[in-house]
Amino acid sequence: MSNIHPDEGLKRVVGVRTLALNAVNMTIGAGIFALPALVAAEVGASAFLAYIVCTTLLGLVLLCFVEVGTKISSSGGAYAYIEEAFGPLAGFLTNTIFWLGFTTLSVAAVANVMADNLAILFQPLHEPTARVVFLFVVYAGLAWLNIRGSDESTTFVTGVTLLKLIPLLLLIVFGVMHMQQENLQVTEWPSLQRLGEASLILFFAFGGGAEATLSATGEIKNPTYTIPRGFLLGVFIVFLFYLSIQVVAQGVLGDALVAEKESPLGAVASIVFGKHGLTFMIVAAAVSCFGLISGDMFVSSRVPYAAARDGLLPAFLAKVHPKFSTPYFSIILYASVSFIYAISGGFRQLAVLSSASILLIYLGVIAATIKLRSRRVDGAYTNPGGLTIPILALLATGWFLSNLALKEIVAVIVFLTFFTAVYYVMKSFQKGQQ
Repeated sequence: MSNIHPDEGLKRVVGVRTLALNAVNMTIGAGIFALPALVAAEVGASAFLAYIVCTTLLGLVLLCFVEVGTKISSSGGAYAYIEEAFGPLAGFLTNTIFWLGFTTLSVAAVANVMADNLAILFQPLHEPTARVVFLFVVYAGLAWLNIRGSDESTTFVTGVTLLKLIPLLLLIVFGVMHMQQENLQVTEWPSLQRLGEASLILFFAFGGGAEATLSATGEIKNPTYTIPRGFLLGVFIVFLFYLSIQVVAQGVLGDALVAEKESPLGAVASIVFGKHGLTFMIVAAAVSCFGLISGDMFVSSRVPYAAARDGLLPAFLAKVHPKFSTPYFSIILYASVSFIYAISGGFRQLAVLSSASILLIYLGVIAATIKLRSRRVDGAYTNPGGLTIPILALLATGWFLSNLALKEIVAVIVFLTFFTAVYYVMKSFQKGQQ
């Protein structure tokens, strides 16, 4: 069995720099504006340890993505890897849970955070009708941009990513000048349990972002070269940003950081930039959310296309635009579903799927890495140490899974059972059509 498609008709336009910036953009979203207070509440000034632990554990998983991603160069990301290793049912469930149960829900939540932030400055966005119109313009505009071409989309996402990072860089640079050394002193080191709880919070802020960029592998130049360099560079930049923001927030606010759970960076900005600091952070948060949405639209909208290409979804979703060389029906479907989630509010009840979903996908990718370890592809990256990294990644993912709430586990079981039935119904229908 082999489903390594050349993705004929798609343009390979994503290089190392663009992939790295996409990974940064897809990870740094709304969470960074609230995260410092949440982590400080768990481990105080020793928060930097939680960032190191989380990045190390998640890094093991991401190294598996890199290895298998350089061997399978077609669009789809985790779906393509798992489908190649374990067959169409596993691929269909991965594909569905990734875009329908994870990315669209997560991005819908981010879209609402963006609208909430802008509503502070533009009161009409508190009104339901204006909010729906605003979100429609956002999704329709990004869908149109993505249909127009991958070149235009990557250029736009790169620009927005740089724009969203500038306020955070300014906060870091000028915030250092307002830090107090005593605020960074660790008076009590955390227990392993507390450190684990803080790392878990960070995991769900870090996870699911950078690896989503590999969903557009079919549009990445020379994947065996670009993926390990661009992907890991992006993850390293994310780590530096998150850690720097945490240290600056702790250094400026000290013990008061824990009390600023709603807007810790707004509180820091008020000290660093004065009375306009909060407004500065509100705009920065909105731009950051928009950047994540735009980046997700480029990479995750290719996931339904990949499933349709392999015969797991209706064939029209695999059509490539004759002029723009983009999977336009897949883009329209993805934008429509996320928009519906965003305006319905119902996604809040379904959002419990997201954390468990990405962990299950991690398990599948790690298992695919082990199964496809013997496959030889010229120039492909292979992790050193034999199966050491995949096994450690399995242990790390299992530990994170053990911390999930029962409702999350039940929700995923129900989701998988339902779509397994859908898969077999679709297969029976397809046989009947033949």
